[in-house]
Amino acid sequence: IAIPASGHDRMCKDCGQQHEGGQENHLYEYQDEVDDELVCHICLQPLLRPMDTPCGHTYCFQCLSSFLKEQDFCPVDRQRLQLHQCRPSSLLVRNLLDKLTVLCPHHAECQQQMQRCELQPHLHNRCPVFRRLKEEAERRKRPHRKALKGNRGEGELDADAKHTPTMTRTPTRGVLPEPGLINPAFEESEEETPLRSSLVAETNVVEMFREQQEEELGLRIVGGKDTPLGNIVIQEIIRDSLAAHDGRLAPGDHILEVNGVSLASIPHGRAISVLRRPCPLLRLIVMQEKGFNPRHPQRPGLDQGTVIQVTLVKRDRSDPLGIKLIRKSDETGIFILDLLAGGLAAKDGKLCNNDKVLAINGQDLRHGTPESAAQIIQASEVRVNFVVMRQPEPQEEGGSGGEGQGRVARRTPEPQYFRRPSTYMKDPPGGFSSQEKTVSLKKEPRLSLGITIAGGRDCRSRLPVYITSVQPVGCLHRDGTIKTGDVLMSINGVDLTQLTYNEAVSVLKAQTAHSQVVLRVIQTISEEPEGEAGKEEMESVENLREDDVNWAPLWTHWLGLPSHMHWCRNIVLLKTNQESWGFSIVGGYEESHGQQPFFIKTIVPGTPAHFDGRLKCGDEIVAVNGATTVGMNNSSLIPMLKLQKNKVTLTVVSWPGSLV
Repeated sequence: IAIPASGHDRMCKDCGQQHEGGQENHLYEYQDEVDDELVCHICLQPLLRPMDTPCGHTYCFQCLSSFLKEQDFCPVDRQRLQLHQCRPSSLLVRNLLDKLTVLCPHHAECQQQMQRCELQPHLHNRCPVFRRLKEEAERRKRPHRKALKGNRGEGELDADAKHTPTMTRTPTRGVLPEPGLINPAFEESEEETPLRSSLVAETNVVEMFREQQEEELGLRIVGGKDTPLGNIVIQEIIRDSLAAHDGRLAPGDHILEVNGVSLASIPHGRAISVLRRPCPLLRLIVMQEKGFNPRHPQRPGLDQGTVIQVTLVKRDRSDPLGIKLIRKSDETGIFILDLLAGGLAAKDGKLCNNDKVLAINGQDLRHGTPESAAQIIQASEVRVNFVVMRQPEPQEEGGSGGEGQGRVARRTPEPQYFRRPSTYMKDPPGGFSSQEKTVSLKKEPRLSLGITIAGGRDCRSRLPVYITSVQPVGCLHRDGTIKTGDVLMSINGVDLTQLTYNEAVSVLKAQTAHSQVVLRVIQTISEEPEGEAGKEEMESVENLREDDVNWAPLWTHWLGLPSHMHWCRNIVLLKTNQESWGFSIVGGYEESHGQQPFFIKTIVPGTPAHFDGRLKCGDEIVAVNGATTVGMNNSSLIPMLKLQKNKVTLTVVSWPGSLV
């Protein structure tokens, strides 16, 4: 369905003006004349993301980077200059610029003025014109129900009919529908139910500015050309990281391009190398699922909780709401700690302690902080709209009436440590394999093996114990067989594959006291990327952090492990008849590629899989309701998932994504 471009689609979501995405600076209308000291010498406008040169001049980052692509000198004094020599201006200068007074770009109807740093929250939370244009654009993107049904061929499940990306800011290059992609999340219910808002995937530009050029973004990445996922996908956002504070990226986003380099057709390791390149500005083009936007926001109280909308109305803009917000150590997002007695929220009575705040005034806070929530509340007018998720109360034993009646028991947290090796035997994805290695050596009883280890079945990802470094002074380094990243299997016949970290350390210490040591390990193998340049780049990625105590293998390192080393977990999803499960998968048997495991590729916002929170992009589905997926193709797995009307048990293996 062709969707005409609207004013909102062409409009920058940060400044409200129309300009070429990340290619041009944001445009502002300043109320007062700006001091010349705060003006860029290239664009002659007040500085945006100011950068200081070694020769003492200051420019907008975008202006300077564009200029230095063509020239190699400072625009003012023509001294030799490269971008990596420049540094962000002081916090004082940036604060002075942020406090410049600007007018709303829609000042013909919205006569508000504010500090420059407050314009973006104003547009998204308070500006009636911006809100009207946004609603009109969303109505245009909503396909008609008959048109959706008409796009599906007989006897096939065509994900692309409902999953066509809507280009909002920057055209995507080289993004083609993935073969074998099945989307049980997008299947319509056979019952005649009210149509929800359409599922829309938007392509957006996200720019992140790094104070230190080698600062981590705080993303875990899965996928790549050499894996069944194909695309590069964000699996997780690390708490308190640059990406978490920025707030625009989310798990499930597909990264299409980084600083002009396309990630559409490159292997995982090469994509990680591109993302880790040191630079002050990272410009990402990402495809983001906007998900379903239910017309009826309240959902039944399943084990993932009930989603509730609450609107608080203040007598005056400065009135406090009386809400204390906190973060939890074991879960992302922000939660209501307490409602102050006599406060507006307590009097209203709809919000409760321990509610998880999903959004305020339309701003997504699933990965937010109490500080960002407070800023949105302070910037709001008299109405503050909350979307929260409330976990059901646990059902009391023997309770057949009263308040406990009809409630669903809360999902109990998993124990910190449990033994659950995989019983599902299968082959790894194409291009990935492993080999066992055995080292037998004689040594002095007090001589160390010279290795450091990480992992253990008690760690968050239930990883096997693996080697993070081989020290030059140890006896294993002299032998040369054992490498960083090898997974430990046994030492002197003692099995190490199902131990916690501390158990493994104790066994290794006890066994290395002997003069004879026999060590068995597994080395995973992946096909080398094409070309010598690619091979060298892959080696540099693998060796990049071997001296770091926090070194960890890439996500693809784990794909070659044999299935008896996998750690399975059961995830039970519940839904109503009118809902979809909320995930898309790739893989299965194909004549051209043979048998490939099924992987989670997308988790759709606003669905049971999303609210449950345990499934991640890159997770491998090894069984559905206890039936193995080995040997299945799309045509056999789709009906199995369709038949599960209200409950499905997915057995998955999850490996941590590569950290960038």
